Amino acid sequence: MSELRFTEDHEWLRTEADGTVTVGITAFAQNALGDVVFVQLPELQSYDKGAEAATVESVKAASGVYMPLDGEVLEVNPALDSSPERVNEDPLGEGWFFRFQPSDASAVAKLLDQDAYDRLIKANAEA
Repeated sequence: MSELRFTEDHEWLRTEADGTVTVGITAFAQNALGDVVFVQLPELQSYDKGAEAATVESVKAASGVYMPLDGEVLEVNPALDSSPERVNEDPLGEGWFFRFQPSDASAVAKLLDQDAYDRLIKANAEA
């Protein structure tokens, strides 16, 4: 498993051996949302960075899951259709949302690393 990268919108990314990138929401994000009751997964198509690719609904709120980089969604996690609670139970594992092929694979490394993401969460908590 490669090193995780993060966005300021609380998505995590993991580059797979085949060059695709798996995306989910962080433990921080799922905790803030509360119990997830529904996930609308993206279509298998190209998205621009920042586009809303998926939606997650919880008992508290609905939130977008944004495309972290330009790229084409190749696969979605079908388990979330019948078991959206996997997002809460295993946000960095079985609770993944989609896999995509980034237009520029080197852009993944420019996203936040674990230390930078931890500082972001701490700054948000102090604000």
